[in-house]
Amino acid sequence: MPRLDQFIAASTVLSRKDAKRAIGTGRVRVDGQVCKLANTHIADNAEVMLDNQRCALPGDRYLMLNKPAGVVSATRDSDHPTALDLLPAELTRDLHIAGRLDADTTGLLLLTTDGQWSHRVTAPRIACPKTYRVTLSEALDDQAVQALQAGVELRNDPTPTRPARVRVVSERQIELTISEGRYHQVKRMLAAVGNHVTALHRLSIGAIALDPELAPGQYRALTAEEIASVG
Repeated sequence: MPRLDQFIAASTVLSRKDAKRAIGTGRVRVDGQVCKLANTHIADNAEVMLDNQRCALPGDRYLMLNKPAGVVSATRDSDHPTALDLLPAELTRDLHIAGRLDADTTGLLLLTTDGQWSHRVTAPRIACPKTYRVTLSEALDDQAVQALQAGVELRNDPTPTRPARVRVVSERQIELTISEGRYHQVKRMLAAVGNHVTALHRLSIGAIALDPELAPGQYRALTAEEIASVG
């Protein structure tokens, strides 16, 4: 059975933090009674009301997760914790990942039960842009920036990458936006210009940006606007 704050966050546009605040201020009723305990476990047949509006888990589920390092982008793995392990069990049925991240890469992960929606996120022909904060072992010179923006040839791959957008944040940190999803692409792109990625964090996919209120390992439901932005 889910906790009340998890249920509210999954069935509304509220973050877990805002759900806890709503519960604590008496805005939530369970089976007609005000409930101010966020860790209350909710039975399957319970009636949960927020501001006199009934809350229910949606038919198709659309979630964002702030993936921590060491968690694999898989539904099952016998050796490592998975993204689904971070979610309440009642949310994970039929859930899959739209755009995976390496185990050591952190940041925005999208999960959904809607196969057509996830295809629009990941299909190469749609070229949904993805932005990463990239921490480097060395400063990136202007020549390397220009090469990334023009497209680089990856090792063992004769087809150059599509042009990327590069924003220099600091001496050893950039924001890199790509519109492909090749194997270890960001790391291989920086290797192609003579650099090395020491940390990688996904900030956004299309118009969906990682919610800054989500700590590593936390999640929330996507808003209707975020869902609709994937076209």
